[in-house]
Amino acid sequence: MVQALTKLVTFDEFIAWYPENSERRYELHDGVIVEMPKGTGQHSEVSGFLNIEAGILCRAARLPYFLPKECVLKPDRDESGYEPDVIVLDRQQVINEPRWAAESIITMGSSVRLAVEFVSTNWQTDYLTKLRDYEEMGIFEYWIVDYLGLGGRRYIGNPKQPTISVYQLVEGEYELTQFRGGDRIKSAAFPELNLTAQQVFDAGIINE
Repeated sequence: MVQALTKLVTFDEFIAWYPENSERRYELHDGVIVEMPKGTGQHSEVSGFLNIEAGILCRAARLPYFLPKECVLKPDRDESGYEPDVIVLDRQQVINEPRWAAESIITMGSSVRLAVEFVSTNWQTDYLTKLRDYEEMGIFEYWIVDYLGLGGRRYIGNPKQPTISVYQLVEGEYELTQFRGGDRIKSAAFPELNLTAQQVFDAGIINE
């Protein structure tokens, strides 16, 4: 990651600072504005594939969900703000969001059915900081897609291998299930999902 600014700022200062029509993505991490690294080709393929699959499921099941082009999550703390790689919002809940219509800001975890982060070299942020903040917000389901097996061994095991960690909110706390290789991903947000972890890692390519 490359820090865009070093001055500590609040969430509202971050939103006011955010350049309009920016080709780059930024997040606020503990008061520091951070420029998110440009994704690799594989990162773009995997995240794009999952976006498409989630959209197809929403339409096929006629779910009141949508995938916004832009969205900033504001945790309970005022020093951070995130843009998940994939986010699925509940249209019936978003109408209660005070900052959505004007600013595309989500402040309530109940508005989010699924948030997905794809791991890059900054894996600590996904496994530690965002996990904590998404749980505190009450986000229903959070996936960490570690398609290169970059996370710490305490998170993805030893030896390291590509892993999808699915955290589901149960009585206010996340419960973890992990999927690798040919494991079929089980999602409470999308019970009809019919994908293996490897299909996600391969961006939908079925290996012969």
